[in-house]
Amino acid sequence: MEFLKVFGLFVITAVAEIVGCYLSYLWLKQGYSIWLLLPAALSLAAFAWLLTLHPHAAGRVYAAYGGVYIGVALIWLWIVDSVRPTITDFIGVGVCFLGMAIIILGPHHVQPGTPVDRPASAPLRQDGGDLRH
Repeated sequence: MEFLKVFGLFVITAVAEIVGCYLSYLWLKQGYSIWLLLPAALSLAAFAWLLTLHPHAAGRVYAAYGGVYIGVALIWLWIVDSVRPTITDFIGVGVCFLGMAIIILGPHHVQPGTPVDRPASAPLRQDGGDLRH
C-alpha cells in the first residue's frame, strides 16, 4: 500500500511540474499572455512543496521520481499534444517504472541524517572537515 501511495504522490508531483513548465512554454514560445506565468509559478511552487512530502531521502526521491515523470510526460504528450507514443516509448516507460520500483522498494541501509563513513583516502579541509561536503 505504501508503494501505491508514493507512486500516486509521484504522479501528482509530475503533473504539477509539467503544468508549470507547459504554461511557461505557452507564454515564451507560443505567444500566450504573460499572465500564464502566475499559475505556472504556483504550479512549480506546488511541485517543490510536493517533493518535500516524499518519505525517503531527497536523492532517492529525485531518482525514483524521474521514472514517473517520464511516464506522465508521455501521457501528457498523448492527451495534450495529441501525439500517440510509440511502442518503444511504452517499453522505455516500463523500464523506468521498473527502475523506480527498484529504488523505492530496495533496501535502504543508510537513513536520512545518518553520517556516512569517509574512506581513509578522502581529502580533508584545513579544519579537518571533508572536502566533498
